[in-house]
Amino acid sequence: VADIVSTSGPNTINRENVERKIVVSANVVGRDQKSVVKDIQRIVHEKTNLPEGYHIEYGGQFEAEAEASKTLLLTSLLSILVIFLLLFQEFKNVKTSGIILLNLPLALIGGIFSIYFTSGILSIPAIIGFITLFGVATRNGILLVSHYKTLQDEGLNLIDTIIQGSKDRLSPILMTALTAGLALIPLAVAGDLPGSEIQSPMAKVILGGLLSSTLLNIFIVPVVYFLSNSKSDTK
Repeated sequence: VADIVSTSGPNTINRENVERKIVVSANVVGRDQKSVVKDIQRIVHEKTNLPEGYHIEYGGQFEAEAEASKTLLLTSLLSILVIFLLLFQEFKNVKTSGIILLNLPLALIGGIFSIYFTSGILSIPAIIGFITLFGVATRNGILLVSHYKTLQDEGLNLIDTIIQGSKDRLSPILMTALTAGLALIPLAVAGDLPGSEIQSPMAKVILGGLLSSTLLNIFIVPVVYFLSNSKSDTK
């Protein structure tokens, strides 16, 4: 009727969605989970040829992190919209609000380069760093443009407004960026230490964005402000 043989096999059979499954788990230390899973996926793809009917899924905390990344990306876009609405509420001018928001891509340049030259992975801490960076970069633009508006209301012409306003705001912008940068350096350089897996990527993004937005803001925002207001000033 039947043959009975002794062989090796799993002591329990787990199922999910009517499919059998085997769970292989591991803990990650010293690196972010996204980069580790990316390396695992690459090695599995290169060295594993699964039979028909078998497949591999990556879940657990990595799956939750992937969902959180999508949520944070949506939150980033929403934060940009809220920043624009607040600027428009303050200045009542789309053009002026747009000039201030020009600092966001200037900050993104440094943040992206910092990721590229360090981990190369857009992790959740890095996304949080970008969201923080949006507020810091917008503040630099507000310092310049609001002072330009004040000087123009006092009767200065456009050229004198930009020259005087840039001189007046150069020191506050540099000092604010310098103090913030110095505070973030210890967090950025502690990336290999246990417990710094979250703080270090966030600090690196903010540092890179601070550097690029501060330096480029000093040169690009005055030029864009002049070009966008030269016609109306001439009239």
